[in-house]
Amino acid sequence: MLAIGGLAKRFGAVQALDGVTFDARPGELFGFVGGNGAGKTTTMRIVLGVLASDSGTVRWQGRPIDADVRRRIGYMPEERGLYPKMKVGAQLEYLARLHGMDVATARDAVRRWTERVGIEARIGDEVQKLSLGNQQRVQLCAALVHDPDVLVLDEPFSGLDPTAVETMSGVLREKADAGTPVIFSSHQLELVERLCDRVGIISAGAMVAVGTVEDLRTGDSTRYDVVGPPRGWADELAGVRVLGVEESPVGPRTRVELGAGADDQALLAAATAAGAVREFTPYRPPLTELYRDAVADHAPPRQEVAS
Repeated sequence: MLAIGGLAKRFGAVQALDGVTFDARPGELFGFVGGNGAGKTTTMRIVLGVLASDSGTVRWQGRPIDADVRRRIGYMPEERGLYPKMKVGAQLEYLARLHGMDVATARDAVRRWTERVGIEARIGDEVQKLSLGNQQRVQLCAALVHDPDVLVLDEPFSGLDPTAVETMSGVLREKADAGTPVIFSSHQLELVERLCDRVGIISAGAMVAVGTVEDLRTGDSTRYDVVGPPRGWADELAGVRVLGVEESPVGPRTRVELGAGADDQALLAAATAAGAVREFTPYRPPLTELYRDAVADHAPPRQEVAS
């Protein structure tokens, strides 16, 4: 397990990380999401040893990460870190050799991964002559070619077409299913929701939520969709907040939120008294909405101090 505990990092007046804590477990896809400047890349660079934290720990299998462990991490930076004039195959072989592979093993790994991500036909081309999407595929191969024990990927789906997204999704799922912890950041929250076993939301350098999407849906209030009764039926109900009304083929769909002390059975009784109820279901907000709520609820802004 890769465990990040209490990471703090300040750049001058800006508190970039403030007690960031989460873990990535064997066989798990962990989605790391947050806005631009929230702290995702800083956290990943500390894990890789590119940056030093001011405080906090990064542990692998319960022990502090050292240089030998970091050689067993597959890293994919958001900014492409490839040599543009070097040919794809030669570059991947070179990177594999840096991780300690012999020539034969490195060449076999290059062949296997370029075939898996669909760029085997471009193995003799310079990286700079590839499309941005194919450069991203090469970057993924670079993270995988040495068969790492853990994967840390910063915006791996950026610039990919739908076919490439499916290919990369399949690769990451295969690695997780084989027992490799996989952490990746992405702004594509629908994709994160579909792929990830757990999600961590970071805002202004602090973790504001960690868990499965279903965990994140559990809160103090309960939301329901009620279809059928006419508009306005719930407007005056005590402890009930109407979130919105839209038309459906079988009548208005009213989305409500129950506050403290409100009861779903009383809500159903009120809806039934107002008209025929065609549907009465708990509302399951998507990750995009959960993310928006979690970030909005994180009141303290990033702290700054006088320089």
